[in-house]
Amino acid sequence: MSQAIVKTAAGWLLGLMLAVAGAIVCINVVSSSVASPQQPVKEYLQALQSGKGEEALGLLRAKVPPANAAMLDGTALQTAASTLADIKVGTPQSRDGNRMAVPVDYTLDGKRLHTEFLVERVDTQWLFFAKWAFVPTTLPTIDVTVVNASEVALNGMPVNMPNGRNTFAVFYPGKYEASLNGTYFEAPPTSALVSTRDTAQAPLNLQTRSTKAMNDAVQGKVKEFLDTCAAQATAQQRLQPDCPFYHVSNARVVDGTIKWAITEYPKVTIEPFSGRWVVAPLNGKAKLTAREIDLFTGVAHDLSVEHDFSFTTQLDVSGGKVTVTPMLTF
Repeated sequence: MSQAIVKTAAGWLLGLMLAVAGAIVCINVVSSSVASPQQPVKEYLQALQSGKGEEALGLLRAKVPPANAAMLDGTALQTAASTLADIKVGTPQSRDGNRMAVPVDYTLDGKRLHTEFLVERVDTQWLFFAKWAFVPTTLPTIDVTVVNASEVALNGMPVNMPNGRNTFAVFYPGKYEASLNGTYFEAPPTSALVSTRDTAQAPLNLQTRSTKAMNDAVQGKVKEFLDTCAAQATAQQRLQPDCPFYHVSNARVVDGTIKWAITEYPKVTIEPFSGRWVVAPLNGKAKLTAREIDLFTGVAHDLSVEHDFSFTTQLDVSGGKVTVTPMLTF
């Protein structure tokens, strides 16, 4: 009887020891995975890649600064994290108190970067498992400026630009790219890689320029004006028409022989000036042919002369319509 009791007790003891050992293993596994300091960091990075801004903000325990929040959710956020790859969450390093620094190495837009996330122990669950959370912080911001535009695209999303500038709250790590792709005005893309909240970000300055469509539209209107002016001057047989070009002569010109033609059209250059767009002074050449008679000798001869001319215009772009108004002085 005693041997049976001993065997039974030994069996129970072995089972208890195995259970304790299993529990210890489970505690260690859980503590090194879902209850580890790295876990909130992994969940945060996943939320960024999924475009879940509300979840990411809650995990990061971050305040949103007084800035535009267009980049904090959905497609804009997902785009910011779309080039995030080769993520390696490293071993936590102890900091003051109950805090740990979790190092993360990754590539962003092909560039190798490093970020440390600071977490702290905020609770204990089920007696054994630590609960870790990010140390509260404030989101970083990016400034965007643009010349003579009230709207640009930031990470593919249209955003307002009051007076040509705005500030946007952003998550990190992420890539933020600004561009302007309008019908008449455009700006080459410019981007920034944000890897921490502590480093000041250089502003994204968009250098706006006129598009080929705008240049062609203005060039066409300038050509139309000059061709019309030359045709009217010919029809009216005027040496000094209401045009940028004219001819002065002391000879008598035979009526019906005056003919004007544009031999060199101005090259259009559109530039920003004082918050608006202006066309640089337009320079070209016009040719006059005619038959004239010398008043002293009475000899008639053919006249063929080319004149340089220059004039300015007023450019207006409204509702998708381009208006070019010549400014002539006489």
